[in-house]
Amino acid sequence: MIADRDISRAGLLLRLLACSLMWSSGFLFMKLAGSASPWVLAGSRAGIAASVIAAWFVARGLSPLPERRELVPWLALGTLNGWLPNVLTAYALTQIPAGLSSMIQASGPLMVAVIAHVALADEPLTPRRLAGVLVGFVGMMLLIGPAALHGEGGGALGVLAMAAVSLSYAVGNVIARFFVGFPAERLALGQQTVSAVVALFLMTVLVGAPALGQIAAAWPSILALGVVATAVPITMFMTLILRAGPTRASMIGYLLPVWATLLAIVFLGETVGAREILGATVILFGVWMVSTAPRS
Repeated sequence: MIADRDISRAGLLLRLLACSLMWSSGFLFMKLAGSASPWVLAGSRAGIAASVIAAWFVARGLSPLPERRELVPWLALGTLNGWLPNVLTAYALTQIPAGLSSMIQASGPLMVAVIAHVALADEPLTPRRLAGVLVGFVGMMLLIGPAALHGEGGGALGVLAMAAVSLSYAVGNVIARFFVGFPAERLALGQQTVSAVVALFLMTVLVGAPALGQIAAAWPSILALGVVATAVPITMFMTLILRAGPTRASMIGYLLPVWATLLAIVFLGETVGAREILGATVILFGVWMVSTAPRS
C-alpha cells in the first residue's frame, strides 16, 4: 500500500480543504437548482460526473471502458459510495428532518476510524487520531445545533437508513484502500459510472419525462454540480484514500458543513452566529489533529 509519506502534512491539509470546498459547493448548486427533484439532481449529477471523467480519459487517448479486473472495484465503490447511500438518504429525508440526517451521517469518520483499525494494519486507532475524530464529531454537533433534533418525523426507519448511509460510506472508503494498483482516477470513473447507471434508471422510473424539463430549467447549476462538486473532488478524494488512508480522507465529512455554511453566507445571504463559528473552529482543530497524527 502507498504510505502517507507521499503527501506532506501541509499538503494533506491543503488537499483536504480544497477537496471539501469543491464537494460542499454541491449544497449551493442544489439550492440554486430550485425545484428540481432530488432524483433528477442525483441522476444528472452522477451522469455528468461520469461523462466528464470518461471524456478526460478519451482526450488522453485512454479507454473509459472497464477492464475485466476493474469490474469488482467499480461495482463495489459504485454501490457502497454511490447509488446505495443516495437512495437511502432520499428515503431517510422522507422520514426524519434534514438536520438530524446530517448529524447521523456525521458519524462516518468515527466508523471509518474503527473499521480501518480492524481491517488495515497501517491504520491504527492511536489515541491522538481517536481524539481528533471525537473532537471533530463534537464540532459537527455544535455546528448543526440542537434544532436538528426538532421537527416532524423522527421515524426509526429513517434513523436506521441514515446509519446505513454512514456505514456504507465507511466500508466503501476502507475497501478502496485494498484496490492496490488501480489509479485513483480509474476508481473515480468506475464509482461514478455505476452510480450514474442506477441513478439515471431511478430518475427515469420515478420522474419520467418531466425530468428533462427540470434539467433544462436549471442546467447551469446542474452542470456545476456534476463537474465542480462531483467529478473533480471525487477523483481527489480517491487519491487521498489511496495515499493518505481512509481515516484521514474521511475527515472531509466534517469539513463539508463548514464550507457549506461559508458559501451560504457569501452567495445566499445567510447569517452565522457564535455557535456556528465555535463549531467550525472545533471541527478544524479535530481535522488538524487527525491529519497530523503519526500512524503509530
